[in-house]
Amino acid sequence: MADHKYNLVPRNVPLVNTKYRRIATAIPVPESLAIFEELLRYEPISMQGQPPVIWDRAEGFQVFDRWGNAWLDWSSCVLVANAGHGRPEIREALRQAIDKPLLATYVFAHEGRAELCRLLAATAPRPDDKVFLLSTGAEATENAVKLARTYGVNKHGTGKHVIVSYEGAFHGRTLGAQMIGGTPALKNWIVRLPEGFVQVPFPDGFRCEDTRFALFEESLARQGVTPDAVAGVIVESYQGIGPNFLPDEYARQLGRWCRKHDVVLIMDEVQAGFGRTGKYYCWQHYDLTPDIICCGKGISSSLPISAVIGRNDIMSFYPPGSMTSTHSASPLPVAAAIENLKILERENLTEKAAVLGREVLSPRLDAIQRRYPRAIGAAMHRGLVGGLLMVKPGTKDPDPDTALAINEACMQKGLLMFAPVGMGGGCIKIAPPLITPREALEEGLDVLDEACAQILG
Repeated sequence: MADHKYNLVPRNVPLVNTKYRRIATAIPVPESLAIFEELLRYEPISMQGQPPVIWDRAEGFQVFDRWGNAWLDWSSCVLVANAGHGRPEIREALRQAIDKPLLATYVFAHEGRAELCRLLAATAPRPDDKVFLLSTGAEATENAVKLARTYGVNKHGTGKHVIVSYEGAFHGRTLGAQMIGGTPALKNWIVRLPEGFVQVPFPDGFRCEDTRFALFEESLARQGVTPDAVAGVIVESYQGIGPNFLPDEYARQLGRWCRKHDVVLIMDEVQAGFGRTGKYYCWQHYDLTPDIICCGKGISSSLPISAVIGRNDIMSFYPPGSMTSTHSASPLPVAAAIENLKILERENLTEKAAVLGREVLSPRLDAIQRRYPRAIGAAMHRGLVGGLLMVKPGTKDPDPDTALAINEACMQKGLLMFAPVGMGGGCIKIAPPLITPREALEEGLDVLDEACAQILG
């Protein structure tokens, strides 16, 4: 088998049998190796790289294989399963849609589409905001950029076309999404980047210590960009590579700057929305009002669906048939999203994330960081999303080997996260489903603490 980030030689690890975790075999499971071999034979190498666990089923806040192992899940399928895995209500809604049967509709109307648009519009900052349903987060961010540029050019002329995004940003893997992304290495394949897309530093307070909003203006000026040329600013409400959060005062001034210069402010909530940070949308932590909101992932806790929510005057530039997508409002994802939104409200999962973040996750991550300050450069957290930035001692350089070792040790102990993320792969990302009980969250943090002690000494 080709080189792999994770060790694919089965290792006899200590057995685990707690209320929420069970490790009953060698890890990775010897019988699972043939499946990994088959995947490597037929898939591109890009699909490799996650912890070597063969998912058999996922329920609530746990993942199970078919060999008797059970993991506490801290991945949420990369911030998708906010309401938990395999919710009975969502599964029942899907059964009803299948039994109807109604599996695809293109842009022909169905009742579920109207209901979901109404539910999402109710979360918007303005009463007349419109909702455009799509399939993926990258579709949503590209559509938002298209709308922002259309607004700028139609209202002010072709000179107002520049899109500003942030260094370190991730907005998807399609062409337009990577042009606004903030990682130069991910753009090498594009070769010649078009004009009109610029990046500015993200004021995370760690790698970019300058958190003045003046840095935004100075960065544009250095690149020869004047405010009257800017059509839109797109920013993740928190950068997924951390999570890196905007400083509150910076965010307020960004909102005022966009209003002053008639710039469309796009908040990318694909990873941050639907209760994850202890607010329904992460932008609600900041004193600003976005013109466009990009949604995805946690919108359904299951099937692929995304949305763009925005000002009526911006969303309505395009006439019928000219801004659509083949699987917009496909009945099955719509059914899942409707039930998911109802669960989030009924079970007060946003407030639960706020409480567990404030009382459990944040103080425990801070305590771990204080215990190993030379190895853990920073702990970032809000609600039920967090990250530990592993650094080479005495520097701010990412330490991907240590991050991977801790991540792998957690997996061997029954705590599952996705592979380390961020600059150089140095961030251990934490994202449990919002339904995770306090007791289970505490147990997961005990495992993380134990793994850090094991690797960091």
